[in-house]
Amino acid sequence: MASISLPGLASGLNSAELISSLLAIDAQSQTLIRNKAIVATTSVSALRGLNSQVAALGTLATATAKAGGLDFFSASSNSAAVTATASSGASNGTIDIVVGKLAQAQSGVTAAMTAWTGSPSITIVGADGKTTGISPASASLDDVVTAINASAAGVTATKVASGTDAGGATQYRLQLSGKETGAAGSFTVYAGTEADVAAGTATNVLAQPGAATIRLAQDSSVTLWAGTAAEQVITSKSNTFADLLPGVSVTVSGVSTTPVTVSVARDTAKTSAAAAKLVSDLNATLAYISIRTVSTASTDAEGKPVLSGGAFTGDSTTRDVTKKLLDAASAPVGGRSPSEFGISITKTGTMEFNAEKFDAAFAKDPVGTQKVVAEIASRIATAATNASDKTTGTITTKITGEQTTIDQLTKEVAKWDDRLATRKTNLERYYAAFEVSMGNLNAQMTWLTSQVDALKASKD
Repeated sequence: MASISLPGLASGLNSAELISSLLAIDAQSQTLIRNKAIVATTSVSALRGLNSQVAALGTLATATAKAGGLDFFSASSNSAAVTATASSGASNGTIDIVVGKLAQAQSGVTAAMTAWTGSPSITIVGADGKTTGISPASASLDDVVTAINASAAGVTATKVASGTDAGGATQYRLQLSGKETGAAGSFTVYAGTEADVAAGTATNVLAQPGAATIRLAQDSSVTLWAGTAAEQVITSKSNTFADLLPGVSVTVSGVSTTPVTVSVARDTAKTSAAAAKLVSDLNATLAYISIRTVSTASTDAEGKPVLSGGAFTGDSTTRDVTKKLLDAASAPVGGRSPSEFGISITKTGTMEFNAEKFDAAFAKDPVGTQKVVAEIASRIATAATNASDKTTGTITTKITGEQTTIDQLTKEVAKWDDRLATRKTNLERYYAAFEVSMGNLNAQMTWLTSQVDALKASKD
């Protein structure tokens, strides 16, 4: 509905300003509700940030607590041609190996030709006897190369120029290479169909005059305890020997005539770093809460002091999260204080990691130290999960409740918008009617005055 504008022509009142003042008084209740919604929204935003951080802490703690989560080893060798990597399940130790062979893929070239010999049918037979029939579009070497490369035979073909024939036509050889290294990747290429191969009438193109074998397919091999009665040769289709030792893989890049020593040892630095990160991430979470719990002092527009609470000031949920995380990190493990292992609580309510103390404890008792850190991590994981679970977490529940409050407050604000609009309309109508009445009274007064003046004039 269009607003009614009627300045105080009859009454002299500024009705527009009067209506605005009355609405401002009525709007105070709406302002209070809107401010509550803003505070609740700020709180929910902070809680969501905390929930994500606690969930991430829980994920880290869970990974640290699981079996092998702190079981770090490093592997090395005394030869640049042998690299070793250690993973979970490794253990201290050394072993000598002699690298006998490196893995390689088969490769060969055909005799020089200008086009595929005979019919364009090709059959490739793998090391396991499996045949793959290939039918190029024509005897053109380009079509042959395309067909071989598109097949599932595990062989690639490359056309290489090799001079000219007696007639001056350019000749080519086809270089045929296995896609995989290892003896299992060997192959034979025949000119002819699979039936021709079965009948023994197909031609082995890599055995024809002018053809050549560049490399044979072979596995790599290393020898353990070389020269002893226990000598053992291990082969691999690649140059990597997975789990040559439990949790240790070895990759070779050159043969050796003398033994190469592979050594595996605990990686104290990685274990210490994992424990330090757990404490660091826990402190980051505690700091997130602490910063938003502190109240700040300021002044209002009139210069009066104002103390404003943080998003978590007085909040029991975040206070409980802090307590449970600190309890999880600082409570004794098996009757021993975590401080014995370099993990201690400070006077300011944070956790502290002492690397030197941890390293000393780890050097003295690596397994026991890992168990203590794993137990602390497990307790932190439980506390973090209880707080941040997507359905039942205490922070999640708090967010849900706050969001419900925000929704209700938002609806109240909307109702007040309607209420104030109606109030404004009613006030404008009232003052419009008032100005009309005042106009009528003024007219009557003017008429009466004129009548009195006329009567006086007639008597005179």
